[in-house]
Amino acid sequence: MSARGKARRRALDILFEAEARSQDPLSVLAERLERAEPPVNEYTTTIVEGVCRHRSRIDELITTYAEGWTLDRMPAVDRNLLRGGTYELLWMPDVPEGVVISEWVGLASELSTDESPQFVNGLMARFKQLKPSLTL
Repeated sequence: MSARGKARRRALDILFEAEARSQDPLSVLAERLERAEPPVNEYTTTIVEGVCRHRSRIDELITTYAEGWTLDRMPAVDRNLLRGGTYELLWMPDVPEGVVISEWVGLASELSTDESPQFVNGLMARFKQLKPSLTL
């Protein structure tokens, strides 16, 4: 797994843990940075901070385009995969869109349900398609 791939997975871990503990992801991130075991990649920090900064817009987009699914009904892993992936896809123009989608779909394949990779891929592909028209 590439350094960025590991950073994405660690960002997902932090987002998921924060939700499971009903804590702010930035607090969980701060704990991990302080403990530094294992060290937190700068890219992990960028993703977690970006998701927090744009969380309301990200959740609005997921809710709008996830046909037949509410955020509450989605598995927590999928919710946080989509949050991280949507942030990276829409707010990090230096990362190739295809790489972003592939990496987050790969995490869905590894960590979530059998249906999750297709769901994550479909929603992120839709965001990629709509990106020029989305107001961020």
